[in-house]
Amino acid sequence: MSAFDLSRPRKVHVVGVGGPGMSAIAIALAEMGHKVSGSDIREQSVLERVRAAGVQVHVGHSREFVHGCDAVTYSTAIPERNIERDEAVATGVPALHRSGMLAAMCAEAKSIGVAGAHGKTTTASMLMLILAEAGWRPSFVIGGDVTDMGTGAQWTGGEWFVVEADESDGTHLALPLHATILTNVEADFLDFYGSLAELIDGFDRYLNRVAGPKVLCLDDPICADLAARHDVITYGTSPTADFVACNVELGSGAATFDVEHSGQPLGTVALPLRGLHNVRNATAALAMAVTIGVSFPVAVAALAKFGGVARRFEIRGVDDGVTFVDDYAHLPGEIAAVLAAARNGGDGWRRVVAVFQPNRFNRMATMSPDYRDAFDDADVTVLTEIFASGTAPIPGVTGKLVVNAVLDAHPRSTMVWMPRRDDLVDYLARNLRAGDVCISMGCGDVSTLPDEVQQHRATMRQKSS
Repeated sequence: MSAFDLSRPRKVHVVGVGGPGMSAIAIALAEMGHKVSGSDIREQSVLERVRAAGVQVHVGHSREFVHGCDAVTYSTAIPERNIERDEAVATGVPALHRSGMLAAMCAEAKSIGVAGAHGKTTTASMLMLILAEAGWRPSFVIGGDVTDMGTGAQWTGGEWFVVEADESDGTHLALPLHATILTNVEADFLDFYGSLAELIDGFDRYLNRVAGPKVLCLDDPICADLAARHDVITYGTSPTADFVACNVELGSGAATFDVEHSGQPLGTVALPLRGLHNVRNATAALAMAVTIGVSFPVAVAALAKFGGVARRFEIRGVDDGVTFVDDYAHLPGEIAAVLAAARNGGDGWRRVVAVFQPNRFNRMATMSPDYRDAFDDADVTVLTEIFASGTAPIPGVTGKLVVNAVLDAHPRSTMVWMPRRDDLVDYLARNLRAGDVCISMGCGDVSTLPDEVQQHRATMRQKSS
């Protein structure tokens, strides 16, 4: 049981309420019936949705916002010197890291955590919609907006709660979970863990804490090693998995595949998403749903209607024959999966142009060599400068490290280094041509790039007419 009790009405203040994880927590807390306030340093569009949920939102921080609260909650991005955190400590108000508040929420339902380096948001969204299709009214806190719901959080008061179990700061180890899905494990957040071995050990301890069903991907080598050490249910394209995705057909921006369970055919899934990675995500959600009692036909019906998640192969426009796609992918495995989906999706694009904004100086300092094969399915790869995400610059660590890693491994690759945003926008506007798909990837401000390039192209056309 969590140290903080949400079973009765509470007054909670959320510091940094505009952040994607904290806005979701604030909305869910308000829908649980708690009196919620929040603060952030600037106005942004997500705050209107937070206000609509009944949260009192302040722009700017003040010590007085903490007064009279039962708890203050904050994310890893909020420094200890923040005046609201400081005031909570000074006045004896419990100050809970995001993980502590999520743990308190998990304690109020049968909670299913979706963990892993990538695929968490899509898999959690699929599982939540399957449970909703079954009439189970699941609550959820998910890292991205679910297209079908228009939000990344909802508290229904139902029996089940689907939550992303984020390993970046150890949040996954704090959550009291009934069940979990583990999609994959990739070297990341080594500044927090110190080594890949410690990261894997964290997932080992995580699995030990979950008493109910544990669903792991057998296609991922680290997951497969973890599966061998725990009593788990496995899934994947591997024929030895408990739930096998087989006879996979990719094309026309979608996928169809059959599912077998313990050697017995369950049926066929039609998924309106491209890429083998999404076949695996859907199989994970199916495996968990069927294990806890949802019928396979109900699960298939939900997946057939799945509208996706914001910034997951999100088509942002078509301009003069150029298709612009935006994706959250920022780790090597994610990038490779997205580019393979574009190459093999059956859309008929002539060139795949990848634009990648590396994220975090400390991540690139240790991981840049791991990107050497990530762009194999791109015809042209454009690299820009590192987006800090709150990390401090490190001498000699720039996006050029990724460029060098790719060219060292694949010297014939077409790589373009564009550290300045204005140059990047102008280069893409002038060099993209009809039949191209331009995929911007990263978890920084690259998300606005498709709009910037399309606007620049429109301006160029006006000037030439």
